[in-house]
Amino acid sequence: MTRRLILARHGQTDANRRGALDSLPPGGPLTEDGQRQARELAAELSDEPIVAIYASRATRAQQTAAPLAQRHGLIVEVVEGVQEVFVGDLEGHTDAEAIRRFHGVFQAWSTGELDTRMPGGESAAEVVERFSATLAKLTDRHPGGTVVVVSHGAAIRLVTPFLAGEVPLARASHTAMPNTGRVVLADEPAAPTGWRCVEWTGITLS
Repeated sequence: MTRRLILARHGQTDANRRGALDSLPPGGPLTEDGQRQARELAAELSDEPIVAIYASRATRAQQTAAPLAQRHGLIVEVVEGVQEVFVGDLEGHTDAEAIRRFHGVFQAWSTGELDTRMPGGESAAEVVERFSATLAKLTDRHPGGTVVVVSHGAAIRLVTPFLAGEVPLARASHTAMPNTGRVVLADEPAAPTGWRCVEWTGITLS
């Protein structure tokens, strides 16, 4: 059975609706729209041969994963390492200056400045290291089938280019990931990382 990895963003929260920078777990729950999105995600992945479902420590990620797990008769296992990029001093902010500073750091990351930090928060290098290490452990458990990890938009956008180089970091940093949007990676032994990106937020890649 072909091995695949799906990285899915959580459903909508009140912080998303307000445009707040929200990175610290456990965070808030899904809104009604977010719950609907989680059910739709489960329906969209109903035919996928899912063998395991993981979620970050955030409530919103676990609630998003729950309908999918129920549909496939699996449990949601909560894991460390796949939480959102920690934004430090910008946590909870909605103001234009905080958003500008957040995007400024992401822009620096997209040009290769991976040691640049969010103000009082994480660097890209730290996020990639923790996230990639966790994914390696999880996928090693499952030699076949599809593994789903419900995580967070900024973290997925940052890490995916390091897992599968078909998606340049510059593109990923400027491509917003919608709630319950997902990246799909397929096993590719010939690739340096062992993965090939076959879908990026609804776009099929050749």
